[in-house]
Amino acid sequence: MVLINSAEFATHQDKYFNLAMDSEVHIKRGAGMFRLVYEPIIEEQPILEPDEDFYRAITMDEFKQKVLVMVDKLDKKYAKK
Repeated sequence: MVLINSAEFATHQDKYFNLAMDSEVHIKRGAGMFRLVYEPIIEEQPILEPDEDFYRAITMDEFKQKVLVMVDKLDKKYAKK
């Protein structure tokens, strides 16, 4: 942890912003104490428009029905043997 006064911070802001990426930096100003916090901002990704794959998609219920039909066919096929 690094403790500095506001005048030191004002003079060497770049240094303390870089330092805050790896350790805690506390700035004393009058009776108050402030902490310099590094928090990267993640930019939002653009929302894509629907494409062919989107329109070919099926619901979970449709998928379940198709699987049940396939399982039933397999059950009948191997039950005879």
